[in-house]
Amino acid sequence: MRNFGLVWVSGRRSGAELDAALRSRQRWQEIAEDVPGIGFRPAGSLTVARTSTERKVMEQFANHPDAEERAITFLEPGPLRALNPAVRGEIEGGLHCEADGIVEPRQVLGALRNHLLARGTYAFHPGRRVVAVDDHALVDVTGTRWEADLVVVATGASFDQLPGTEGVSAGLRRVRLQMMETAPFDGVLTTALADADTLRYYPAYGVVPLDPLGAQNAVSAEHHLQLLMVQRLGGGLTIGDTHAYEEPFDFALTEVPSIELLRRAESILGAALPPVVRRWDGVYAQCTDGGVCARMEISPGVWVVTGPGGRGMTCSPAIAADTLHAAGVA
Repeated sequence: MRNFGLVWVSGRRSGAELDAALRSRQRWQEIAEDVPGIGFRPAGSLTVARTSTERKVMEQFANHPDAEERAITFLEPGPLRALNPAVRGEIEGGLHCEADGIVEPRQVLGALRNHLLARGTYAFHPGRRVVAVDDHALVDVTGTRWEADLVVVATGASFDQLPGTEGVSAGLRRVRLQMMETAPFDGVLTTALADADTLRYYPAYGVVPLDPLGAQNAVSAEHHLQLLMVQRLGGGLTIGDTHAYEEPFDFALTEVPSIELLRRAESILGAALPPVVRRWDGVYAQCTDGGVCARMEISPGVWVVTGPGGRGMTCSPAIAADTLHAAGVA
């Protein structure tokens, strides 16, 4: 998986989205008891204010009733540094979300597959591309027919490549992002870290006026940029990200927003970062109506599920449970 591995309760929209995030957060912790290889840790997060204006907006949100259901409080600089000593830059405080968590994105799928294979009730058939659907069945590019009582097709960003998915595709768009990872950092990030631009991006914060934040700089506005930073178990820092919404997407990675993200990260940590050792982009599907995901039965017994946008890692356990419920299985 090409993401941060964040189980991000803090920014979720009130209602169905927050409910899915909270249920998923609990389920991730339960899964970790059986499958420790997913690398789950209940680390929480800090959204750091670097200016007095950012601080005022964050304080206002921390005093809003919506903060309590997300386990969000405002911390002064001293308690914030005590919680995450790696934050050594000039800060004005920040929001602490105790409910946020982290998993290891490069390990999750393999660890889950190995766990299921060991139970003897699961089979994995990689390298198969689905090209058609039938009642309770899929057909792959080799002509092989795969039949089941229930079929779930998770198309990801390829939501318009399969016949019969037109009803799902109409409410979706693709989003391209850029991210990177550094060599091991000489320090420990005890929480995930974010900056104030996440207030613009995540819907939870729209309950307070965000205009006092002012305009983003030109680079941030052009690339719809926010800083998220997570330390991997191996010590490296995953840093991102950008958002592009207009297709066709450029095939090239762009260095200017990466420089801006690295500058912000160094400002919060108050230290030079290790060299970047890995850069990548990704494209995900996102519902245009703000829904948690798009879910539709396109043929008897065949369900398409896609479009969670940037909440896929966070909400996937709840999305899976709700899909089974919608299909009448659980």
